[in-house]
Amino acid sequence: MKAKYINPYTDFGFKKIFGEEASKLLLIDFLNALLPEKNKITDLTFKNTEQLGEVDIDRKAIYDIYCENDKGEKFIVELQKAKQNYFKERTIFYSTFPIREQAERGEWNYNLKAVYCIGILDFTFADYEHAPQKNEVVHTIKLKNQNGQVFYDKLTYIYLEMPNFGKAETELATRLDKWLYFIKNLEDFQSIPAIFADEVFAQAFEKAELANLGPVELDKYESSLKIYRDLKGVIDTAFDEGKLEGKLEVAKALKESGVSGEVISKATGLSDDEIKRL
Repeated sequence: MKAKYINPYTDFGFKKIFGEEASKLLLIDFLNALLPEKNKITDLTFKNTEQLGEVDIDRKAIYDIYCENDKGEKFIVELQKAKQNYFKERTIFYSTFPIREQAERGEWNYNLKAVYCIGILDFTFADYEHAPQKNEVVHTIKLKNQNGQVFYDKLTYIYLEMPNFGKAETELATRLDKWLYFIKNLEDFQSIPAIFADEVFAQAFEKAELANLGPVELDKYESSLKIYRDLKGVIDTAFDEGKLEGKLEVAKALKESGVSGEVISKATGLSDDEIKRL
């Protein structure tokens, strides 16, 4: 059966739903479903998703979505489509940019605004050593001391293991449940389930409907969908065959499939120069 809605795991689909100015209400609603009541967001401003190091030798970071709320708190939202080496390290590396950009010239008291890094994972931690509790969907991580007490509460990592979310429509109890069900099943919907009968989700389905895309956007989506399938297939195969260290092999296969250097870099952690030499 032909899909009616976009695949939200593609770069195009994810940014269409959450990363456009017209999608701000959707992103705010999704983030508020993740955050505690005291941290609720009332407004967001989208920021440049490309972050450069302070000197030439520093690597750059390219986020899927980077935004700031009305209190100056920073939010990085990343869609992780396939397993890769050091993906947790990359999240931590990315979090250093919104921390460092807060530095002020001259006298400054180091009073930082909070930073949140949110990763939506199309795979599970079970593929890695020291995996958290199996079958959990949401992992909220802060810096803690040896007694489990929060040492610093302004840096938060939230990982969502989407394959572990298996609730049926009748089991959805929270706003977050609805968003996770929406993301995981969107491409398979042929009509809007009754549980999504509110203004926010009505807008989300409207933005996600393929019939509402113009020819240029549709071409971009088809290209993004091909990249998603190639990327996931190649990397999953490499992991299944035990080639966790075979980043060059994975990168070469992706390059031969026509995947852009930017996407390859994000998937493998290789530099632009390393990819060009393949």
